[in-house]
Amino acid sequence: MNDNKTKENRQNRKNLQQSECAMSSFILAIDQGTTSSRAILFDRQGQIAAVAQQEFPQHFPQDGWIEHDPEDIWESVIATCREVLSKAQITPEQVDGVGITNQRETTVVWDRATGKPLYNAIVWQDRRTSERCQVLRDEGHTELVQSKTGLLIDPYFSATKLAWILDCVEGARERAARGELAFGTVDSFLMWRLTDGKRHVTDATNASRTALFNIHDQTWDEELLALFDVPANMLPEVNDSSDDFGTVEAHWLGAPLPIAGVAGDQQAALVGQACFKPGMGKSTYGTGCFMIVNTGETASVSRNRLLTTIGYRINGKPTYAMEGSIFVAGATVQWLRDGLNLFADASETEALAQKTRSGHSVYLVPAFTGLGAPHWDPKARGAIFGLTRDTGIAEIVAAGLQAVCYQTRDLQHCMNDDMEAAPGNLRVDGGMVKNSWVMQFLADMLNVQVDRPTILETTALGAAYLAGLRLGWYDTLEEIEQLWRCERSFTPTMEEETREKLYQGWLDAVSRVRST
Repeated sequence: MNDNKTKENRQNRKNLQQSECAMSSFILAIDQGTTSSRAILFDRQGQIAAVAQQEFPQHFPQDGWIEHDPEDIWESVIATCREVLSKAQITPEQVDGVGITNQRETTVVWDRATGKPLYNAIVWQDRRTSERCQVLRDEGHTELVQSKTGLLIDPYFSATKLAWILDCVEGARERAARGELAFGTVDSFLMWRLTDGKRHVTDATNASRTALFNIHDQTWDEELLALFDVPANMLPEVNDSSDDFGTVEAHWLGAPLPIAGVAGDQQAALVGQACFKPGMGKSTYGTGCFMIVNTGETASVSRNRLLTTIGYRINGKPTYAMEGSIFVAGATVQWLRDGLNLFADASETEALAQKTRSGHSVYLVPAFTGLGAPHWDPKARGAIFGLTRDTGIAEIVAAGLQAVCYQTRDLQHCMNDDMEAAPGNLRVDGGMVKNSWVMQFLADMLNVQVDRPTILETTALGAAYLAGLRLGWYDTLEEIEQLWRCERSFTPTMEEETREKLYQGWLDAVSRVRST
């Protein structure tokens, strides 16, 4: 009798679990990055149900040129979305909606009639328009561009990339004038494809990275369009970050799914880290490193060549942020692994770095594609300094990891000078932050507490949160804030004298690679 009762109870629990699973709902976050595409399913608590990832090729046609085939991006996105549903063993009907986050400034132009790309996507890291940017700076346009967009004139942003495609692809300008071509950052291209061409749209954060969008009046700027020689008819509609972006057509994923949240990757990470109050900041360590601090309703202007940008826009109201961009972070580790073959897997770097003495003299300046903030020197190139006879693999690896921390200190110094209230604890995310040795050195170098969250996929999580707001999962940002959890905090232990000595060595190394 007891055995039968036990079996009955066990079956009841099983039925309940199956019932609960069947009722569960998820948001599908598409995280389209520089080297790979990921699809992640999140539940209402911000927990991950399943992940799928697929790398795609990088193309380097000339020195300083970096391109992606938009079809590779598209195919990797569709493949990972289908794979993640299969992994989680859920039906498309259990997905309430879709959030999208993307590499930001990367520029795509496509045919409105066919959806076929006109040219490869020109990646944010691409430097082919350096000379064009220099001409614009020499002509005295820097102040105009910065006052309207919060950005500097640099090859990093979309405007000169788009102008290059129009000028250098045969027949492009004529076709654009006839209204045959569409421009967008990667989110726009994906949404065009997912909605079968029904929506040509982006969000305010992505628009703010083009150098064509006025961040104060929230419109495409006619004066900037004229300056960069870009036809207005190519541009997408600009929505809030949490908004109606159209519907994924049923034939792509098995059911019609609303696209309800979109943000550029770094802004999405700001949301995923719940940095909703002015002064709160996060730093993401992916291919590059991006530090963003929430500045609230104020579009603070940097005295130190940092960027003013839109952190997110909800209900038509923009929240601004200040950003410092480092072009190379995790890419340094990739180079040490693939270029120099110093180790087989990135996970080995922590053990190697731990073998070094704290005061080793090696500095690696990873200016492979120039220097980002606060230098903005596209002609600078990388170098290693301080080699001695006892320098080995461990010291070079440690120097590569430390370079990321030194560069973050550069940004911190600028932000402290630019902002009325200095940023507090720093929340971190991205692949590199799994390395506890790096995180401790970062805390030591910045002399602030560094908080690592339990969910490191904060970029995708931010897109899911923005979609959840639109879909009614959450009523307020405060609800989302309550979901953030810290896995480990790193507090500074380094003496001030040592910190300053090491940092001065870094500044000396950087001065040696500057082109000006």
